Amino acid sequence: MTESKHTSGTVSLASVLLQIALIDIVFSLDSVITAVGLAEEVAVMIIAIVISVIIMMLAAKSINDFVDRHPTIKMLALSFLLLVGVTLVAEGAGVEFPKGYIYFAMAFSVGVEMLNLRIRKKETEPLHLRKSSPAAPSGE
Repeated sequence: MTESKHTSGTVSLASVLLQIALIDIVFSLDSVITAVGLAEEVAVMIIAIVISVIIMMLAAKSINDFVDRHPTIKMLALSFLLLVGVTLVAEGAGVEFPKGYIYFAMAFSVGVEMLNLRIRKKETEPLHLRKSSPAAPSGE
């Protein structure tokens, strides 16, 4: 049986930037496909993708901080991923959904969440979710 060695928690800046760039590339493939459908010039597509990756890299910290302050946003984002995933699978199976329905559902959900955030902002105690679950007491 081989033992795995645990390395320290430090990583290089280049490694982090490479990982972010790779993730951005993977997740922007749908944007690339959309750009191919919308733009006729390759230079326009390349410039649009480079600008979007730069914006994502610059906004990552502030978005992370916002999501940490408002953990229900994570659930909203996961529900959007689920909605998009189900829509893509259905369209792959030949069922067409009008895009307006999808966009309306997302906009409505964001609107409801914004109202919830405003209401919670007025409360004295903010909502905090635990990042890790402590072990349950042994008598329960």
